[in-house]
Amino acid sequence: MRRLAKLDDDWSKAAATRDADRVASFYAEDAIAYPPNEPVAIGRAAAKKVWASYFADATFSISWKTVHAEVAKSGDLGYTAGTYEASFKGPDGKQVSEKGKYVCTWRKQKGGTWKAIRDIWNADAK
Repeated sequence: MRRLAKLDDDWSKAAATRDADRVASFYAEDAIAYPPNEPVAIGRAAAKKVWASYFADATFSISWKTVHAEVAKSGDLGYTAGTYEASFKGPDGKQVSEKGKYVCTWRKQKGGTWKAIRDIWNADAK
C-alpha cells in the first residue's frame, strides 16, 4: 500500500513539472483515462495528449493527495484514491480554482513496477 501511495505522490510531483511525457510514463501502454468533460483516452499516447492539452495552458496547475491506497491479496492489482486541486484559466478568461476527487487502478508489470491502468477524476460540485 505504501508503495502505491508513494508512486501516486511521485506522479503528482511529476504533474507539477508540466512535462506530459513524464506524467504519461506512469500509465501502462493499454491504460484508459477518463478525464472530466472529455472523451475517454485509450492508451498511454492518448492520455499524454490529455495532459499535454492541460499543460498548453500556462495558467494550469494541478496536485493531488492520496487518501486511500490498497493492494489486492493477489499482489498484482491495487488502487489509489484521493483529492486534487487544479487551477486554470476558464472560458471567460478568469482564473478557476477547482477541487475534486480521483480513483486510479494500478497493475503490477513484469519486473515488479506498477503502472496506472484506469484513471478517473472529476470536480466537486460548487
